[in-house]
Amino acid sequence: MKLGDSAPMFMLPGVDGHDHVYGGDDEHPTVVIFTCNHCPYALAWEDRLVQVGRDYVHHGVRFLAINPNDASIKPADSFDEMKRRAAEKPWPFPYLRDESQEAAAAYGAKTTPDVFVFDADDRLVYRGAPDADYDDESLNAQWLRDALDAVLAGNEPALQETDPVGCSVKWKPE
Repeated sequence: MKLGDSAPMFMLPGVDGHDHVYGGDDEHPTVVIFTCNHCPYALAWEDRLVQVGRDYVHHGVRFLAINPNDASIKPADSFDEMKRRAAEKPWPFPYLRDESQEAAAAYGAKTTPDVFVFDADDRLVYRGAPDADYDDESLNAQWLRDALDAVLAGNEPALQETDPVGCSVKWKPE
């Protein structure tokens, strides 16, 4: 995906037992996070991303976390393991399974995590890492927060793209 592109539509099952749809009709900013259960980078950023979700839900921002990894490569990323993890550590946003990997491919997801911020018109305005260092909790997902603050103020983020840092998406063999 390139900046300014429209959000690809998807419908994915969540660990909450519901299907979740995104694309084409949202009226609020949306954050799509490709993440997983096993990656140390995703786990290091997890609490910061959860806190951003809690902080911005009151501003109407929608968050969707998606696990696209092939569970035959990483069994910890199976749908059953996602459900178990969600029961142990509930998140304030849906955790979705992209079994077919179609959503990850449409977005061009590279790593876990890989963060995509869309404005109220479903245009991509930020893509990359949550902040500059997975190992520094004091950074508090600042790049993501800055992007959301800009979008909520009706502006383009000053920083629109960073390199996503994390474990590679575990693609199914072709």
